[in-house]
Amino acid sequence: MPPALELPEIEILRRESERDLVSRKIKAVDLGAMKTFPGHRTKKSVAEPLEGEKIDAIERRGLDLLLHLSNENTIVLSLGALGSMHRVPSKTADIDGTILTLTFTQGGDLRIADPESTTEIRVVPTEGLAEVFAELAPLGHDLYVNPISWVDFGRTVLASSQPLKVLLLDSSVFVGIGDVYADEILFDSGLRHDRTSSELSIQEIRRLHRSIVQMFHDAIKYGGTNLETRPFADPAGNVGNYGDHIAVYGKAGELSPRSRLPIKKAQFKGRPVFFCDTQV
Repeated sequence: MPPALELPEIEILRRESERDLVSRKIKAVDLGAMKTFPGHRTKKSVAEPLEGEKIDAIERRGLDLLLHLSNENTIVLSLGALGSMHRVPSKTADIDGTILTLTFTQGGDLRIADPESTTEIRVVPTEGLAEVFAELAPLGHDLYVNPISWVDFGRTVLASSQPLKVLLLDSSVFVGIGDVYADEILFDSGLRHDRTSSELSIQEIRRLHRSIVQMFHDAIKYGGTNLETRPFADPAGNVGNYGDHIAVYGKAGELSPRSRLPIKKAQFKGRPVFFCDTQV
């Protein structure tokens, strides 16, 4: 399974979609296989609440995109690792793996594609969103939308006794960090993946906090991370180039930019981890 999309990629999709799609009116809806639409039995149950409605607002909740409609329904979009969004003219040739097409009265189509069908899309009453999300795991701190001080961050870290890689991947603690950015954050902060969080010093906590916040902002600034195993581009087709700044992830055997020794790869708690011997 390829690495999942993480907070920077989803935030870029939200930002670009908000800029382009808000106030557009949906003229027609075309759906792929129904397995992508959990909770819906028929294509009509998805299409009917959408046709003729405007997109009023777009927000992000964790790694889900919420497209709020003028009739008080909301499209909840949970993109899989190979999920993608495309803004194209309506006459554009079919895009492989398209699972949902929204055709607007003006401005072409929004096409959502996922050749592996790991994406999930729901259309729910906006007032029922709390109930929908109550069924999911609670979300932790979103350090991009709601920054917290390093002191409060430290309380959260010290209250846990998990290995750092496990802690960073735990969405009930911190939102939106996956394998790629976890390894980069740990390298940047000079900390090993198997260090126990409750044992960090004050200086190590401050470095870890700074690295997470900086990594999010830099990755968004450079358009997200596009990998061969997990391609990423914004809806207009602009490919993310933060991959040019990746230090260790996916680079086993290459020389570490810090030590000039080979970057190592290991399996840890069932996940791949890339690291340098300078991390302690």
